[in-house]
Amino acid sequence: MGKAKVRLDKDLMDKVKKYAEMSGYSSPEEFITHCLEKEIASIEESDSEEEIKKKLKGLGYIS
Repeated sequence: MGKAKVRLDKDLMDKVKKYAEMSGYSSPEEFITHCLEKEIASIEESDSEEEIKKKLKGLGYIS
């Protein structure tokens, strides 16, 4: 599996590190991967493109 770099602001990365450790993940990267996989899976469960857009708007990803 290939890897890509993503930049996060320091405050968010500090939270990621804290919660990854508290939750028993082996690394912040593992925690981030799991969170993204869960979010993508919930979006993919949507019935239509319109429903996906509505969810993304609700999450603040698009306006």
